[in-house]
Amino acid sequence: MNELKTRRRSVLAGLMLAGAMAAMPAMAQDKPLIKLGFIGPISGGNAAQGLGAQNGFLLAIEQANAGDYPYKVEPVVLDDASDPQTGVAAALKLVNDPEVIAATGHWNSPVALATMPVFNRFQMPMIVWGAISPKITEQNLPEITRVTPTLVTENKPLAEWAATGLGAKKIAIVADTSDYGVANTEAFRGFFTEAGGEIVSEDLFPVGTIDFRTALTKLRDGGAEALYFGGVIAEAGILRKQMAEVGLDIPMIGISGFYDPEFIALAGDAAEGTMVSYPAAQSNPKQDQLMADYAARGFAEESSPYTKYAYDATNILLESIAATGIEDKAALAAAIRGISHDGALGVTTFDANGQTQIPVEIEIKEVKDGAWVTRAE
Repeated sequence: MNELKTRRRSVLAGLMLAGAMAAMPAMAQDKPLIKLGFIGPISGGNAAQGLGAQNGFLLAIEQANAGDYPYKVEPVVLDDASDPQTGVAAALKLVNDPEVIAATGHWNSPVALATMPVFNRFQMPMIVWGAISPKITEQNLPEITRVTPTLVTENKPLAEWAATGLGAKKIAIVADTSDYGVANTEAFRGFFTEAGGEIVSEDLFPVGTIDFRTALTKLRDGGAEALYFGGVIAEAGILRKQMAEVGLDIPMIGISGFYDPEFIALAGDAAEGTMVSYPAAQSNPKQDQLMADYAARGFAEESSPYTKYAYDATNILLESIAATGIEDKAALAAAIRGISHDGALGVTTFDANGQTQIPVEIEIKEVKDGAWVTRAE
């Protein structure tokens, strides 16, 4: 009798499950699985930028999966630790997974420049969500596009503002020796001298330098009215702190590469008065909705300045895949290049090299009372 009851229960459970499955929309059962990759610094000194971008990537995928998107999308998140070698290893992992269709990646330009040949060789589309070296899109690799402006786009208005709004006529440059640092040095030098300013010195240090004091002591008596830094967060914080230690009491400026709370944490009280350029906030209901959705999702990390870039990059991938399918990689790359995507950044289109064509205006962010605020001119 007990055995008969057990069988009846099993049959009834099977019928109930079959009925539930039959009631589900056919698409929910039949959606093919695809994967999208994300690479960025989610550990180390630049993790705040990478984690905020990662969460924008995840949010876009979650929203697609919750809707009527024709594929079931699985995110693959990999850490590049702001290191080119680590980034290449991550890129190789993505391109060797046959279910990964496309990717978005990188906050650091040297890492992006190292992985681009990998994506190109395997014909996998990759949208850059953060790195801003001009060399990234100057190469015009068909698989590579970028939703962020270049460092040239930021350096020109910053240099012009430094010569006029800040009123500095003589500026010293300190940067790192990466492609990013060298490109910043060249761009700022050119634009600042065109604006009538004078570069009094240039000092470039390897990435990871922790002692700038000898060079800063020389600058103290060199007549510079401001110091332009062409690197990123960790070195920027150390440099600013050591400026105070050696008594170099002049403003420090730069582009958005170290616009991050971690810079303030590293520099401490010395961070006060530091100024950077940052693409001006645009009135955009979709960006407001993104921030509301981000807050509602309850991520452990705060959004970063790059959340919206990774979010739009991911949605551009999703939209292009839905339009072209997943069989023809060249067609997918071409669809990305040809897109007009109305998103959190505004309407994104790409030029012939894959560079975003959204016009950029900057605002100046300044550290006041231990926090970044928009500078009142």
